[in-house]
Amino acid sequence: MQGNGTEVTAADIARLAGVGRAAVSNWRRRHADFPKPVGGTETSPAFALSEVEEWLRVQGKLAEVPLKERVWQQVTGHPEGPVTALVHAGCALLYLHDRPLAWLELSACPDDEQLARILPEPLWHVLTPRFGLVREPAVPHPTPAEFLPSIPLLRGATELAADLGARQTFEFLLARHLDANPRQYTLTPGELAELMAELAGPARSVLDPACGTGALLRAVAARPGQELYGQDSVRELAALTALRLALRTKSTIRTAPGDSLRADAHEHLRAEAVLCHPPFNERNWGHDELAYDPRWEYGFPARTESELAWVQHALARLADGGTAVLLMPPSAASRRSGRRIRADLLRRGALRAVIALPVGAAPPYNIPLHLWVLRRPGKAAVPPELLLVDTGRLGAEGRGGFDWAAVRTAVLDAWRPFDRAGEVAERPGLSRSVPVIELLDDDVDLAPARHLPPPAAGGGAEELTVVRERLGETLRLAADLTPPLADDARPARWPLTTVGELARGGALVLRTGGHGPHARVLTDHDVLAGTAPSGTLPENGEVPVLVEPGDIVVPVLGGGGVARVIDEETAGAALGRNLTLLRPDGSALDAWFVAGFLRGTANSRQASSYASTASRLDVRRLQLPRLPLDQQRRYGDRFRALAAFEDTLRQAGRLGERLVRGMYDGLTDGTVAPD
Repeated sequence: MQGNGTEVTAADIARLAGVGRAAVSNWRRRHADFPKPVGGTETSPAFALSEVEEWLRVQGKLAEVPLKERVWQQVTGHPEGPVTALVHAGCALLYLHDRPLAWLELSACPDDEQLARILPEPLWHVLTPRFGLVREPAVPHPTPAEFLPSIPLLRGATELAADLGARQTFEFLLARHLDANPRQYTLTPGELAELMAELAGPARSVLDPACGTGALLRAVAARPGQELYGQDSVRELAALTALRLALRTKSTIRTAPGDSLRADAHEHLRAEAVLCHPPFNERNWGHDELAYDPRWEYGFPARTESELAWVQHALARLADGGTAVLLMPPSAASRRSGRRIRADLLRRGALRAVIALPVGAAPPYNIPLHLWVLRRPGKAAVPPELLLVDTGRLGAEGRGGFDWAAVRTAVLDAWRPFDRAGEVAERPGLSRSVPVIELLDDDVDLAPARHLPPPAAGGGAEELTVVRERLGETLRLAADLTPPLADDARPARWPLTTVGELARGGALVLRTGGHGPHARVLTDHDVLAGTAPSGTLPENGEVPVLVEPGDIVVPVLGGGGVARVIDEETAGAALGRNLTLLRPDGSALDAWFVAGFLRGTANSRQASSYASTASRLDVRRLQLPRLPLDQQRRYGDRFRALAAFEDTLRQAGRLGERLVRGMYDGLTDGTVAPD
């Protein structure tokens, strides 16, 4: 089933064998018979999969390559590249999804060349009704010659679908590809896509003119007779989006390749909703050749205002009264070159809301992006106010380190009453409906933070008093928990073992994180900061690893000397990326004893590999002393007390920062007197 030319990296080998990448590096150094590289680079060599499989079996490190990994290697090793492989696999999975019995009959053909010859015609009868009979289909109809190299992949993918389902299999393969090539794609996080779809409201026809991998169209709530339209300048992305949607919904799907601004495939469409995450800061968007385009109803965008070109394109494709939601860079709300267009959008009632998101909501993760909610004006009176929302204060440091549920609630609680009544009660620091006349000045600056009254300092004087009292209680508790002075003692010389040896002996279980989907995920940032689970994991066809009380979680990147024992409140969360879970056997190991010794500085140093910017921890190399269980528990009690002291210090620090910030704000805005 597997082609002989498939190559794998060290990371792929580690995944096949269920070990860390450091283990693969050790095998290469210690075993002269380890397969030699057949490609790649000196720093990232590639190996022949068939040779690697054989070596792993001989060494007793692999009984059989898991089907999921085998299919994934077929995708990466496809002679025409992984994207072509994904498109071909998606076609077969869609055929299996729509006509399972017909696929079983076709795939029973033992000869690959014969299957490649007969497959295009029946596949045409499935693809054409789903995607339409158009001159340039987004999903190509492969010829027998094009299909032939993919036949082993199609057999493997449909075999995997018997366990996972056709949709889940395609999502798994696509998610692996996106994770392996993060710099090639600008992804819209699922939580943000769902929020944008909710702002747009229910719709029977929806367009995404820069559809990418289809995240926004996937978030649209299904309705009877629904039509989903998409376009992307990258042909392969238009095809992947179409297949992804077809495997998920029975809606009519019409996606097309091409640049929506220069070569609009849906120029006659008037959709009920438009969702779009356009490319930012594009200078070559068609400024010179589109000067007299009829879409510029609100003014001809400057060369530096590509985002305002996308805004007007979205409005042009809406039916009267239809809603568009676009993800925008914050500069689009205030650049002077776009003030005339912004002013006309306000005067004519096309722009209904500007919503500032927390830093880290979507790429680029280092700036607070905005959502613009627009509505194509009909014959109704022009609304006199604009809704401004700023959710930035709901954010936290670190990518994904904020509560998406809180952001969603704050945005929708402001938008829904505003959408019904045209105005909303003011919430200082969070939301306000502003009369349009107040915004039509020389700058037409629509940045929400510039027009929202600040929140009361720290929540007001009463709230500051509560924070001060909590801080005092926490500091007293920290004093009570301060470890007692210890007597001098000579360094102990215990017999040592490693985490890897304990795992092989069955005394503990090792698991790695990063699988999904799950709505409550413990991230490496949460472990380092001692906070509650704050992340999410996308749907990728894999089963998440859920943490249990007594598990020990260790960050593997840049977090040397950190190990967290899972409590009842954190239990049930999924294990995030760059985390390793240790689940000790309680009859042999005490969890707090293990976590405490894993945090030793010398221990983490000897188990780390150093690169130019970060260190990676090989958890299997971490050492533990061999001690009887009763002695382990004595150490465990002391380590547990130290962890409680550490948590209290963190809480005191957070309360202290909150009190100081509230006092500064109160003194500077006059709500707190200096006496």
